[in-house]
Amino acid sequence: MDNNILEGQLRECYGRVVYTHKTHEKCADILQKKLGCMKNLQLVLLAITTGSFITTVVGDAKTGAIIGSVLSAILLFLNSYLKDYDLGSIAQKHRQAAGDMWLIRERYLSLLTDLKMQTKSIEEILKERDALMIELSAIYIGAPSTNYKAYSMAQKALKELEDMT
Repeated sequence: MDNNILEGQLRECYGRVVYTHKTHEKCADILQKKLGCMKNLQLVLLAITTGSFITTVVGDAKTGAIIGSVLSAILLFLNSYLKDYDLGSIAQKHRQAAGDMWLIRERYLSLLTDLKMQTKSIEEILKERDALMIELSAIYIGAPSTNYKAYSMAQKALKELEDMT
């Protein structure tokens, strides 16, 4: 196999892993931020709901009861959503996938270096490349899906900010 062809393929694989790694990191960031906002919203709604029910005892019972009931319903909906979708757990799965991909990314980079320095035979490099593809496939199968917003954020981080971490 021509070294240039192999190098091109390894660079392509490396680039895809870099993008996927960063996209999973951004997905985790998005989910953590969303979870934080929802938790804060829960606290605010709970405080206002409690205050409105206290108002029923001390002040205008009807208004306090209406406000408390509406906010209680919203809080119930929010709690149900958070119960069904464990955003923290999903974010952690994205972080795990990103961590696993980081190692694969570094191994692809090492293969490119080995190819350029000719420290390994082409057969050894091909064998490692094939093993990496299998490992990467297993990571993809276990990883949660990403979304366009995370991909766009990853693209910006990589192209504009040159954030390769």
